[in-house]
Amino acid sequence: MGCRKPAAGGIIMTRPIGKFHVSLTNILTVMFLALLPLMTGGRALADPVPDIKINGVDEITTLATGATFSATIQLDAAEQAGEPADWWIIAETPMGWYYYEYPDMWHGAGSMAGLLPAYQGPLFNLTEPLEVLRATGLPTGQYTFYFGVDTLVNGALDGDSLFYDGTAFTVVEAGSYALVDTDQETCYNSSNPISCPGSGESFYGQDAQHTGNAPRYTDNGDGTITDNVTDLMWQQDPGAKMTWDEAVDSADSFNLAGYTDWRLPTIKELYSLILFSGIDPSGYEGTDTTGLTPFMDVDYFDFEYGDTSTGDRIIDSQWTTSSVYNATVMNGQECFFGVNFADGRIKCYPTREKGYFTIYVRGNTGYGQNDFVDNGDGTITDNAAGLMWSQDDSGTGLNWQEALAWVEEQNVASYLGYSDWRLPNTKELQSIVDYARSPDVTDSAAIDPLFDVTLITNEAGQIDYPCYWSNTSHVNTGPAPGSGAAYVAFGRAMGYMNGQWMDVHGAGAQRSDPKIGDPNDWPTGHGPQGDAIRIYNYVRLVRDASGV
Repeated sequence: MGCRKPAAGGIIMTRPIGKFHVSLTNILTVMFLALLPLMTGGRALADPVPDIKINGVDEITTLATGATFSATIQLDAAEQAGEPADWWIIAETPMGWYYYEYPDMWHGAGSMAGLLPAYQGPLFNLTEPLEVLRATGLPTGQYTFYFGVDTLVNGALDGDSLFYDGTAFTVVEAGSYALVDTDQETCYNSSNPISCPGSGESFYGQDAQHTGNAPRYTDNGDGTITDNVTDLMWQQDPGAKMTWDEAVDSADSFNLAGYTDWRLPTIKELYSLILFSGIDPSGYEGTDTTGLTPFMDVDYFDFEYGDTSTGDRIIDSQWTTSSVYNATVMNGQECFFGVNFADGRIKCYPTREKGYFTIYVRGNTGYGQNDFVDNGDGTITDNAAGLMWSQDDSGTGLNWQEALAWVEEQNVASYLGYSDWRLPNTKELQSIVDYARSPDVTDSAAIDPLFDVTLITNEAGQIDYPCYWSNTSHVNTGPAPGSGAAYVAFGRAMGYMNGQWMDVHGAGAQRSDPKIGDPNDWPTGHGPQGDAIRIYNYVRLVRDASGV
C-alpha cells in the first residue's frame, strides 16, 4: 500500500505505483559498503552530507502512541553541488519498507527490493529543514528513517556512490512508562506511625493514601524475573560485586535463559524496583541483618547487605546503572547514578575501582522515556507515564507538613481548574528527572525546560535549583521511624567535604531529610559526605492525567 503525506497529521492510504526488483543480498551489501567509510575514518570533505531528523533531533527517540512526529531532511551538497543524483528517503517500519516520492507521496514497498528513489536530479544545498512526513497514531514498534543521495543515477542503491544518514525511534503504548507503586502502606506524622488522616487534617495526602500500580512480578524459573507492570525482564541474582567498568564490559556478552539482548539498566529502569516498604538501617550498629527490611522485593530478587567482615558497612548495597552523570561530584570525580536498596536512596557513585551489585535487564527499551506535552494552561502532561504536572513549582520552600497542607490549599482553590492534585510519591517525582541536564553542564535544573523552576542560592553561595518533596516517608530503624521523608534534588546534591560545600551526589539524587527542624543545626551537613540537610523543600504538583 502507498501512503500520502497529508497537510497535518494522520496517514492517507492511496494506490501504489510500480516497483522494480533488486536482490535483497545486494541491497544489504551496498548498505554495508555505504557504512564502511564511516567506520574507516569518515567521508572526504568534498562529499555530500545528508541529514535526517525526527522531531528535530538526531538521537534515537521514543514516542508514545497518539504522539505526532515529524521527519525532516537537510543536505550539504559540498563540492558535488549540481551533480546528478538519486535522492533516497526510505523507512523501515513494523509494517514493512516504505519510500518517499517527491513532493508528497509515501509508498509501501513490502521489502527493500521494492524501494525507489524519491527524486532524480542535481544535488543542491538544502539548508532549511524540509518536512517529508508528519503523522500521528503510528502502530507500536521500531521505525528507522534514512535519507541518502547516490551520485550514480540508475534508480538503484550503489554502495560506492551512496551517502546517507539514518535515525530511529520507537513507538510505544501511551502509558508505557508505567510507574510501580512505592508499596508504602503506613501513614506517619513528623516522627511516628499514625492512623491515616482525612481531608483537612494534618498530614493528609501522603504516600500511603494514594495507590498506584501495585508491584507484580513473575518468577520465570530460569534465573529471570518479569516485572508485569513495566514489562521489563530482570536477572534474578546479582552474584558477587563487580566494578562499574566490569559491569559495563560484561553486558554485551551476558547470556541468561537463552537471551543475549541484556543491557545494564538506566537509573530509571533500576529505580522501578525500589519499594518504600523498606526500612533504612543507617545507624544500626549490629551485624545480624536477618531482621532488616531492604528496599526491594526479596521474595523475587536475591539481595545482600554489605559484608561487614570485609570492611563494608551494612548499607553498602549499591547497584550499578548505565546512567553516568554529565558533570562531576566531589571536586572532579566521575560517577554514575545508582540505587542503594539497603538504605533506599539514589546517589552518584564513583566509577573508579569499587565493588557494586549488578543485575542486567532486557525488554521495553523505551522504558523511562517521557513524552511531555505543554497543555498551554499551566500544566504539563507526560503521556508516557499518564501524569499531569504543574508547570510552576510552589515558589518557596516548605517543611514536609507544610508541603502537604499547601497541596490541600491548591485543591480547595481548584488550582488550574483541578482539585485532585497531590504531592507526588518519590517514584513519580524521580520519573521527571532529566539526567542529561545539570547546573554545571547545561546551566539548568535536571528537568525538561518546559517546566519552570525557582532559583535558589545553595550552601556554597551558588545559584542553584531546589530539591522537591515527595509524599513518601523514608522510614528508619531509630526511635522516631517516620521522622524523615524522601526528596529529589533537581539541582546540585550538596555536601560538606574537606572544609567546603560541593556537589557530592549529583542533580537527580534522591535523598531524605527530617520533616521538621532547623537546617542551621547541621552547619557542616550530616554523614560521611556531609550531606546538606534540606528541610525546606519545594513542591511540584501532580495528578493522574486521566482524572476529571
